[in-house]
Amino acid sequence: MRPVHNRLEPPLRAAVWPGHYSTGVAAFFYLESRTSRGGQASGEAAGEAKDGAVDRLRIGLFTEIYRPVVNGVVASIEALAQGLESRGHETFCFAPHMPGQVEADGPVFRMPSLPLPTKTPYRLTLPLVARRNVNAVIKRLSIVHAHSPFVTGWTALRYARRYRIPMVYTYHTQLEEYAHYVPFEQNATRFAASQLTRTFANLADAVVVPTESMARRLRDLGVRTRVDVVPSAIDVDRFAAGRRIEAVRAAAGAGPNDRLLLCVSRLGREKNIEVLLQAMAAAGDDRLRLAVAGDGPDRERLEARAVELGVAEHTRFMGVQPRERLPDLYAGCDAFCMPSTTETQGLVLAEALAAGAALIVSDVPQSRDVLDDSATFVAPTAAGFASAIRDVPADATATERRRGAGLAKRFGIEPHVDRMLALYRDLEICDRIA
Repeated sequence: MRPVHNRLEPPLRAAVWPGHYSTGVAAFFYLESRTSRGGQASGEAAGEAKDGAVDRLRIGLFTEIYRPVVNGVVASIEALAQGLESRGHETFCFAPHMPGQVEADGPVFRMPSLPLPTKTPYRLTLPLVARRNVNAVIKRLSIVHAHSPFVTGWTALRYARRYRIPMVYTYHTQLEEYAHYVPFEQNATRFAASQLTRTFANLADAVVVPTESMARRLRDLGVRTRVDVVPSAIDVDRFAAGRRIEAVRAAAGAGPNDRLLLCVSRLGREKNIEVLLQAMAAAGDDRLRLAVAGDGPDRERLEARAVELGVAEHTRFMGVQPRERLPDLYAGCDAFCMPSTTETQGLVLAEALAAGAALIVSDVPQSRDVLDDSATFVAPTAAGFASAIRDVPADATATERRRGAGLAKRFGIEPHVDRMLALYRDLEICDRIA
C-alpha cells in the first residue's frame, strides 16, 4: 500500500537523549500540555466515532523503528499485524520516516524524523501526525499499542489519554544495557534508562513482556501496572521449511566437511560477539567455521579482532541477510550460537529452534525461559563457548530437527494473537465499565 504522508502540526521544542534512541521527555511535556479538559471532551466524541462493530478491533501500533530496517522489534510488530489482520481486525502503524523506505503492505503513517548524532538506524522522531489522520484513524482506534518508551511511545500515550483509548506497551529492550552508546557517565545513564522504563510502563494500562524473567525485572524496577507474559511470534512453518543446502553453507564459508557455527545478530558491543571469536581461537579446531549474519557499529572492530586472534580465515561476516534466506541458513548450520546476555527474548532463538538447529546459548534466565532444555547453556565466556563448540556434531539428525520445529510451535503467530486479543478485549471491557 502507498505510504501515508503527514501534514506537519505546529512545531514543538524537542530534547534528544544522545545515544541509541531519541528521548520521550519532550513528548511527555507536550503530552501534558495538550491533554486538557478539552481533550477529555474530545475523547468522549471519539468514543462515539469508533466502529459500531464490537467484534472488529482497530489497533494502532506505534514504533520507533520500522522497515526498511530489519530487526527483532520490526519482525515482532509485523508478525502481530499479520496475525491480527488474518482474523479480520485492522492495524495502523505509526513510525518514523526512514531513508530508503518502500511501503509494500499495510497502512503505515510515517512521522517526520531527523538523523541522530550516532551510528544507528534509529531516528529522532518528531511527534507530528496530520490532523486528517488523527480524525480518520487515531480517534477511531480500539487499542493504542506502543512499542517504544521514546517519542512514538509518548505520542501514543498522548492520544490514548486524550481520546480515552486503552494503551498497551510492549517491553522489547533492556535500555540500561545500551548505556555505552550515550556519552555521559554510565551509572547515571543506566539509572535514567531504568527511570524512563518504570515511568512509561506505569502509565500504560498493561505491559507485555516476552518472558517471565522480564516480568520479574520490571517488578524489580518498580512497575506496578498489569504485566502479561506473551512471547513474541515468528512464522514457525516458514523457518521449519529451511533446508541444509551446500551452496548456502558455502556462501557462509563452510565446506562439506566443515562444522558451521552461525550467529545472527546486530553487531553491537552489548551483543557480546567477541566472545565467539575468542572461543574459535581457543577451540583450536581447523574444521570450525563461524558465520556472522548482521551488521552494526561494532563490525569494523570485530573484523579487526578476528585478524588479531588468527581466526579471520575461518570467520565470515555476511552482513544483513534477507529474511527469506534465514531459514536455510539456520538449517544449514551445525550449531547456532548466541553469546548475548541482554535480550528480552531473542527472537532468533525461536527461529533457529524452528529450523531444527542445535543451539549453544549464554546461560541467562530469559534464554532459559525461551528454550527450557532445548539448548546447551554455557557461561557467557570464551571458555564456556569453546568447550561447547568442540563437541558440535557434523549434522543434526532429521528427528532432532523435527523435534526443534515442534518445540517452536509455542512461538507461532496464532497463539501469540490469541493472547494479545484476550488482553485487548479485557482492556476494552474495563474501559467500557470505567
